[in-house]
Amino acid sequence: MADNDFPFTMPLADNPSDHVAAYSATFARGSAEQLDRHYEPDAVLVPRPGCPVTGAERLAAHNHLLSFGVTLDARTRHLYVAGDIALLIVDWSMRGTDPRDRAPVYFQGTATDVARRGPDERWRYVIDNPFGTA
Repeated sequence: MADNDFPFTMPLADNPSDHVAAYSATFARGSAEQLDRHYEPDAVLVPRPGCPVTGAERLAAHNHLLSFGVTLDARTRHLYVAGDIALLIVDWSMRGTDPRDRAPVYFQGTATDVARRGPDERWRYVIDNPFGTA
């Protein structure tokens, strides 16, 4: 789905405790471009353990993940904030049926993420590591 298919932009969190919920709401809309707004421009995403990506590769990783057409359930287990930096430990799962081949899809993990409050007072990922210590 193209970014212009959405009549409005999903809001970013102005409180670090709302960051995961804002990300999840955007994920449900299915736009990689909108999802990428939850990241700083130079942010790192680790879509597979040991394989960090940024920029266009990060956007491609969003598109790949969204292509499964599954739902995301994410809950913050721990949140630690020091000024404009937050460490989030997030339990997440994705479950559904791949629309391409009707195969069941199930992913889960515990993310270790770092977010930062920007000049606009909104929180964005600096590091998004969905598989934590894996």
